Amino acid sequence: MSFGEPEGYDERVRPRPLGARIRSRTAAVAVCVVLGLGLIGGAVTGSWLTGDDGADGGASAFVTAGQLWHSVPVDQLFPPTVQGQGAGPGGADRTWTRIAVAPDTGCANAFDPLLRGVLAPVGCQRLLRATYTDATQSYVTTVGLLFTKADIAAMTALSTRFKNENLGNRTDLMPRPYAAKGTLAAAFGDKQRASWTISVLTDAPVVVYAVSGWADGRTVDTPEPAGEAVTSGGTTAPAQSGLGNEAQGLADRVERSLRKTVDSPSGRSKTSEESS
Repeated sequence: MSFGEPEGYDERVRPRPLGARIRSRTAAVAVCVVLGLGLIGGAVTGSWLTGDDGADGGASAFVTAGQLWHSVPVDQLFPPTVQGQGAGPGGADRTWTRIAVAPDTGCANAFDPLLRGVLAPVGCQRLLRATYTDATQSYVTTVGLLFTKADIAAMTALSTRFKNENLGNRTDLMPRPYAAKGTLAAAFGDKQRASWTISVLTDAPVVVYAVSGWADGRTVDTPEPAGEAVTSGGTTAPAQSGLGNEAQGLADRVERSLRKTVDSPSGRSKTSEESS
């Protein structure tokens, strides 16, 4: 016994062999698959030829960040006023006013010899610094942006070393302050350093740091890293005075402003509210 080929119906409701319809649809699907693969292959080939992959965006932003020291106004990198909402002890708000900006320089004499040696592998392209005071003018804090000569791999290696060896908490690796003559920070020298923080960025060739002290020039026998001074229940002078919060809070806001500038390098200058 043999069976006839099953039938379907055409647009005029006339019997039509179902096998022919299936074959035609199969052919159409095959054509679509071929065209789709061709488009995908062309796109992949194009990305290979142009080098357009996900890593390029990050590399481009990294390079852009390394040029900000001479292409962005100082008021954008170091705003005249910085709002630190919740940056003080117990979540209190802080307001910092810039009292001095150092001329952009190299790194000679800007760091203690030991810290200079630790930073040497990434090089020094330019160093920008500014010193701020709090609303009560009781404290002074220098924040710095070290623009390095390093690539992503070198910055990542330095960041890893800081974490693995706990370099950011060593008192012999404190950054130096910028003591501007004729300002509240005139007496802010090495012996007045109370608390500090250092952040090695891996998405930009920049090291961000801050160091704080009292505005009256008093010396500090036992400085404390900001990460420890901001913990609750601290009994050290930097912790109880909030100098750890001064250093960490201001460094964080300047770093945030830097990242926003990298994200939109041709955008308008950031306001103090955007930096908070």
